[in-house]
Amino acid sequence: MDLLALADFNLVARHGGFGKAARATSRPKATLSRRVTELEAALGLRLFERGARNLKLTDEGRALHQRTSVLLTELDETAAAIASGAEKPRGRLRISAPLLLSQTAMGKIGAGFALKYPEVRLEITTEDRAVDMIEEGYDLVIRVNPDPDESLVGRAFLHDRLVVVASPNLSRPAAGIPAPGVVRGIGDRQTWNVMTSKGAATINIEPVLALSSLIMVRDAVRTGVGAARLPISLVSHDLADGTLQHWGDIEGSRISLWALYPSRRLLSARVSAFLDYLKQAFPNGTPDELAAYVGR
Repeated sequence: MDLLALADFNLVARHGGFGKAARATSRPKATLSRRVTELEAALGLRLFERGARNLKLTDEGRALHQRTSVLLTELDETAAAIASGAEKPRGRLRISAPLLLSQTAMGKIGAGFALKYPEVRLEITTEDRAVDMIEEGYDLVIRVNPDPDESLVGRAFLHDRLVVVASPNLSRPAAGIPAPGVVRGIGDRQTWNVMTSKGAATINIEPVLALSSLIMVRDAVRTGVGAARLPISLVSHDLADGTLQHWGDIEGSRISLWALYPSRRLLSARVSAFLDYLKQAFPNGTPDELAAYVGR
């Protein structure tokens, strides 16, 4: 594949037309058109739908643009770094992070990283789903207890666990009697197996409120409406202040947050810098370190 033709194709795709790309780069429009046509002929694919007034990527063209634009950017940045004699973090860094971590910590972490590395254009989006890094153009994803994926590598940087908490005004019912519960998602009757200071126990829950985020669940359980399962990092301040009481640890509820990136891609300076910054933010990876970011 002709890399120059591929670069010109991405240039046209990014600007949305041959004329716009030509004006933005002071390149002849005819040259850009010829190179894209040659690339289409070499691939045996039509990359653009050419209308009378507009230009639209085909499905094949969109896939090619998504998969190659990031790689070409990395080539340019690597060449610039080598020419300058040192690879300094710079350029765009796109990160996908889960909702709870984003709400509690990523704003402060992102701000600190931006101040330390002003030449990096950091973009953090919130996604609880498992995004496709290559298709959607992410450099790094943070996932909770990820399934094995041969295409991704990385490391766990933070650990947490689930606990059952309730307002001190809510008495824990006797064995076999259901307690009112605040749950995330569908509110079906549930049984929670917990470990307490007295040993293993079972808590039967009759949901009275179902909410879509753990922050909402915590805010609701503070009112005394019911008990809830929550990460201890999210309620450690409440437990310390006595505004919530601890009913037990959920058995087998270890939570690990992983920072992952594509194994087939060289680790860029900006990704390495962000991984190091996460290590500085959570040196031991404990729930207490995450709790330090959680507002009261």
